[in-house]
Amino acid sequence: MEPSPADVRRRAGLRRMRLVALSLLLLAAAVFLATLRLDHGGAWGYVNTGAEAAMVGALADWFAVTALFRHPLGLPVPHTAIIPRRKDDIGRNLQEFVTENFLTDEIARERLAAAHVSERVGASLGRPATRRRILAEVVRVVRAGLGRFDEAEVRALLGDLVVPRLVREPVSPIAGALLEGVVEESTHHGLVDLGLEQLHDWLRENPGTYADLLGARAPWWTPPWLDDRVIAWTYEQVLGWLREIRSDPRHPARLALDDLLRRLAEDLQHDEGVMARAEALKERLLTHPQATETAVGLWRSFRAALEGAMAEETSYFHARGEELLEHLGRHLVEDPQWKAVVEARLAEAVSFVVNTYGDELAEVISVTVQRWDAREASERIELHVGRDLQFIRINGTVVGALAGLAIHAVARLLG
Repeated sequence: MEPSPADVRRRAGLRRMRLVALSLLLLAAAVFLATLRLDHGGAWGYVNTGAEAAMVGALADWFAVTALFRHPLGLPVPHTAIIPRRKDDIGRNLQEFVTENFLTDEIARERLAAAHVSERVGASLGRPATRRRILAEVVRVVRAGLGRFDEAEVRALLGDLVVPRLVREPVSPIAGALLEGVVEESTHHGLVDLGLEQLHDWLRENPGTYADLLGARAPWWTPPWLDDRVIAWTYEQVLGWLREIRSDPRHPARLALDDLLRRLAEDLQHDEGVMARAEALKERLLTHPQATETAVGLWRSFRAALEGAMAEETSYFHARGEELLEHLGRHLVEDPQWKAVVEARLAEAVSFVVNTYGDELAEVISVTVQRWDAREASERIELHVGRDLQFIRINGTVVGALAGLAIHAVARLLG
């Protein structure tokens, strides 16, 4: 495994602390040897005893720290090299610790609430630079996605997978249920209003075309002046009729259309004859040689339009996208109801992930540790905690020296 810059810094810090601990041990040994033959009846006795105890403490703690990661001096002393021998158990125990103490529903919800995610996201979306950066990322992702598909792949996908599957699957019950829901919710009224408005405007702007169409159907034996009067009268009647339908939500024509759609929805779900005709029509349309090419052409047009809109920063795509992001950010900051809804949904999502996949997420720890060999595991763990463990050696040296002084003092008093 290649060491990261942080690993290089940790290794340098570990070497420095090892050198400090070793230096204190060597200093204690030097003092002990230097005072070994001096008169121990006075102060030198304290110095010699303190140095001796410091060496004992330093060596004992060196052994304890070293025994975690390897055999001291390469000797296979029992209960040493603990981490290499038990790395898998350590990984599993660490996994259980993280699962039980961090990846819990209560803690996840608490940390999410403390983070005030909705407010922070809303404040970020309030900055134009953030909105432009988000749109730039969206454009980059969409372009990358579009670049994954060429026409040959789209044609193969539609011709080999989508169209044959649609041919096999019955769609009339689904279409009937969808139509039933549309009629019950009056969702189609907007489309009806739009159609009536467009038809009325077209007739009003094209009376000559209307006259030509009806004139061509007039009997040959009627005089032209009578045809003109009939055409003019019917023209006004049709315009008036369309105006009435547009202005009256309870117009008989509207009610008749609703009744027709309800019966069609019912028949598509339950009338075997209607269902069979609908499936036959679907199959005839989908198996037509031009069906796949038409779908590919629609894909080509959609892709070209989308790429063109994304390429131009002044296009409707960018303007509308920034407007929507700004609107979302303002609501997240100013609307308590929006914030409450967003926070609740985020909490539910986090809770679901933690409760459903928490064990799998924590399992990454044990799996990763198991994948390391024993030597690598020992080195990596020592790299992260070894520097702090050297303070145990340093403290052992100092505490040993103090203990030696205290023991020597007690011995002198008792002697």
